[in-house]
Amino acid sequence: MRVKRDITRFAVLLAGLALFVAGLTPILRAALAAESGPSVTLKTEGAQPREKAIVRDYSASWKAIANGLGNNDLNALDAGLVGFARDRFADAIADQKKTGVKIRYTDKGHQVEAVFYSPDGSSMQLRDTAKLTREVLDGEKVVSRDEITAHYIAIMAVTEDRWKLRSIQEVPNF
Repeated sequence: MRVKRDITRFAVLLAGLALFVAGLTPILRAALAAESGPSVTLKTEGAQPREKAIVRDYSASWKAIANGLGNNDLNALDAGLVGFARDRFADAIADQKKTGVKIRYTDKGHQVEAVFYSPDGSSMQLRDTAKLTREVLDGEKVVSRDEITAHYIAIMAVTEDRWKLRSIQEVPNF
């Protein structure tokens, strides 16, 4: 019985590897409608079977960040973040509550590339070029506003029934 189960797992792994190899040609995909979250365009290299889920869930992660920071709402983070990323933004929200100064992001869209997709399908690394409006507010008064293009390296992990942002780091350039 164990041998049969191991053979089945091996066959599934081989099928996943075949999909990965077959999907090495980059494809650009249009993303979500504006009301469901930020626009995300995904350039895939090996993550094609999961494209729609990646786009949907990465967009949901950014929506969770914007809602959490913009409303000082820790619970909003749960919609798209886990682990280190959630802890990091939870700390930022706690700091905002202490100081009365908060950051609000208006998302203008993302150009995302799947750089690595783990063979077991449990995690992936993304490169993101994001266009954002970042506002710093003191109470409800905007004290600064910047139109920015930021570059991020993100790690997404499978949790429950979807991908969630596990780690994100802004980098100067790719």
